[in-house]
Amino acid sequence: MALQSLLAVSQVSTAGVARAGDVQVSLVTIYPGSNLYEIYGHTELRVTDSLSDTYYNYGLFDFNAPHFVYRFVAGHTDYMCGGLPGYVALREYMGSGRKVVEQVLNLTADQARQVRQLLALNCLPQNATYRYKFLSDNCATRPRDIIERVLGKSLHYHIAAGEKQETYRDIMSHYNGNYPWEAFGIDLALGLSADTVISYRQKLFIPMHLMSAVAAATVDRPGGGQEPLVTATRVLNPGSDQGTVLPPTPWWATPLALAVLLLAAVCYATWRDLRRGRLSRLCDSVLFLAYGLAGCIVYFLIFVSTHESTSPNLDGLWLHPFYLLPAVMVWVPRWRKPLLWLHGAMLVEMAVFMIVAPFLPQHFNIAFYPLMLVIVLRSFNYVMLNRNNASQ
Repeated sequence: MALQSLLAVSQVSTAGVARAGDVQVSLVTIYPGSNLYEIYGHTELRVTDSLSDTYYNYGLFDFNAPHFVYRFVAGHTDYMCGGLPGYVALREYMGSGRKVVEQVLNLTADQARQVRQLLALNCLPQNATYRYKFLSDNCATRPRDIIERVLGKSLHYHIAAGEKQETYRDIMSHYNGNYPWEAFGIDLALGLSADTVISYRQKLFIPMHLMSAVAAATVDRPGGGQEPLVTATRVLNPGSDQGTVLPPTPWWATPLALAVLLLAAVCYATWRDLRRGRLSRLCDSVLFLAYGLAGCIVYFLIFVSTHESTSPNLDGLWLHPFYLLPAVMVWVPRWRKPLLWLHGAMLVEMAVFMIVAPFLPQHFNIAFYPLMLVIVLRSFNYVMLNRNNASQ
């Protein structure tokens, strides 16, 4: 169903809700799917009463929106909230085989009505669009915030004994384990703040973490004492606890395998150049052009994009747009001496960075290291073949 149709259904779904009584609110968790945007799961809030059954979804977006790809990369990720009838909301998940779990929340009648009113307000056309942030403002954090707003200080999360300290990157790596290219991209795009230890509440940006936190949470009652936040748990659609994620990527198709293959090819090309005493300019030009373009993307994320956690990013120290210079300069004979000094500087820079990288406070994907060695080899190769030009 097109997004416009879904939003139209949303307006119909919420139009008569205020007249209904006996409101019940549930947290609905959809386990991971096979697509990249599904591997972290999904959260919705279900509101039922005597007249309606509505699922409120904060994860609606339109692929057909103008300049969608650029806006997404730039961090202008506008998502929407919509309320959909139960038979519409569950149709996709029933067909995909993804497990769906409902947790009925222990709210008073007044609290349940407050939740319904807040959700209906958020679905109004003037309020439905919000600036999505994957780590701090998403389909799981929005329902969490509404529950916390209504319950206030009466809500208590209970941290399990031995709860380990984790970073955003640690948690994401648990879910993208079968998707090494996704992990590679995340490790390249996210910087220092993704490796900062986060609080228990911050971990609830992942739907399954929110589900577990809600299952263990309690609420204070006016008469004294505490009661579980969840009164009933139901499986709306059976499925695996691992979701429907794809099998592990074959080792030969991982970023590490391809990076090592590239390194092996560059080792051969470098050996051949040194043996012949002649530089393969096409090899250098193609390699440094590719690295430079990748560096442009990294620098765009650091200096232009408004995505959270993309700046500061230490990947910009080894992958940057300045590689475009040797890609062009190698074809101009009179630039041979400046290029020699540039390669010498890059050789020292990369060698030092590879030595200190394990001690830096940011995680670097293991596939990055063969890619760094490629630069080391080609810069070393150029210096060795042109070292006599330094004194000319």
